[in-house]
Amino acid sequence: MEILSGHSAPCSRVTPPRRKFPEGSLGSIPSNFSRRRKCKDVCGLVRSEVWSSHNTRKLMTISALKGVEGVIDVEETLGNVTKRRGSIPKVLVPGLPDESKGDVSAFVSSRRWEWKPKFNIHYERSGSRNVNAPQVLFLPGFGVGSFHYEKQLKDLGRDYSVWAIDFLGQGMSLPHEDPTRRQQNDGESKVEDHLWGFGDETEPWADELVYSIDLWQEQVRYFIEEVIKEPVYIVGNSLGGYVALYFAACNPNLVKGVTLLNATPFWGFFPNPERSPVLSQMFPSAGKFPLSPRVRKIMEIVWEKMRDPRSIGEILKQVYADHSTNIDKVFSRILEVTEHPAALASFASIMLAPQGKVSFGEALSRCKSLDIPICLMYGKEDPWVRPIWGLQVKKQLPEAPYYLISPAGHCPHDEVPEVVNYLLRGWINNLESQGFVALPLLDDESGRHDVAKDLEFVRDGAKRSVRVLFHGSESAIWSRLRYFFSNQLENLTIKLR
Repeated sequence: MEILSGHSAPCSRVTPPRRKFPEGSLGSIPSNFSRRRKCKDVCGLVRSEVWSSHNTRKLMTISALKGVEGVIDVEETLGNVTKRRGSIPKVLVPGLPDESKGDVSAFVSSRRWEWKPKFNIHYERSGSRNVNAPQVLFLPGFGVGSFHYEKQLKDLGRDYSVWAIDFLGQGMSLPHEDPTRRQQNDGESKVEDHLWGFGDETEPWADELVYSIDLWQEQVRYFIEEVIKEPVYIVGNSLGGYVALYFAACNPNLVKGVTLLNATPFWGFFPNPERSPVLSQMFPSAGKFPLSPRVRKIMEIVWEKMRDPRSIGEILKQVYADHSTNIDKVFSRILEVTEHPAALASFASIMLAPQGKVSFGEALSRCKSLDIPICLMYGKEDPWVRPIWGLQVKKQLPEAPYYLISPAGHCPHDEVPEVVNYLLRGWINNLESQGFVALPLLDDESGRHDVAKDLEFVRDGAKRSVRVLFHGSESAIWSRLRYFFSNQLENLTIKLR
């Protein structure tokens, strides 16, 4: 069994230099995220698996993707790995700091920053004494906040300067006062409404307020420029992953690397005014305050269902693959946010907000052209953002490290934080060392071939194990296809003799 810390053996991989972001190029780079013609990707439908057993290379069964061209079938790949369980190396990784055993966690402070008048941003920070250490910023998914990264703040804060923010309109970044006001005619008594955002007029500070992905991308930029004040490694889960990629594509000078944790590849239902000016005219007030009585009536029905504790519990049960994971704190924090008087209107604004100016695919293409380092960490059992979306990113960025974690769902950072923290440490160390320190799980390997390992750690006094599959670069796929067909030809020649 291997015992690894946050550091690995050296390798020859060198991180490519990052080019400057060309001015005025926003929206100028076409997306390559669409599927290619099936006839051009026939060879991408199969993949041979070569594994080592008693120092003898054996050719295993071919995995084929069902439904999407040119990508490996995740189910069959891990299925074949499972059948060869005895050949999978085991790696002991550090657990989370246990204060009951004398481990010291990083101190986490809760703070506020006023971005604009009345725009109060809540964020948490740890590792503030690590002055010269890399800065790591975490972006949350929809419906949660910085509290969802408590396990990263306490653990990674021992090595880095770690930050986590709440997006405006979510978590603890909800407004402190009603963004709207009601008109009061002479002789009428003032009517108090326990729900904010549904008045007759918008307050001046909220005149252009829409809780959209464009707003959150801008929020992240100002937060880094005014609060952190230096480039960061940015990590995003689900919605936060999309925002992280979008932000990096627009602000490469502020990013050292991007990690996507089950990032959602789409957001928003309504057209963006800049991308679709004609179509967007059909929805002139999408997501803006004040929200109409009709919107309130519809959203109240949806909201009452969603904020029900039983519904919240069912959703968490869906997205966490391991139901033994303690989610009491996450459950209570989500429930607490739903009690805020601005929660319903904020939810409505988010649901009605237009799509982003830059799509996920376009942001990915720009990051690729700018050589921005990207790392993928996806929970295999995610029912919402299936691993196939990560493989689509991997297809466009063959050299990007892609770690498939199982069992783990939509929030691997909270479900298996020991594994995600270990992988994050290794990836950051690899970049900080300019490739001298090997990527996690690769040791001194090139990263061209798939590698599967069982990561073991101790939690609450019990040993646990999680399987991680590292997907090699695209060049390895073609080399193995050639290897497979050459072997098949040799076998056929022998039989004909």
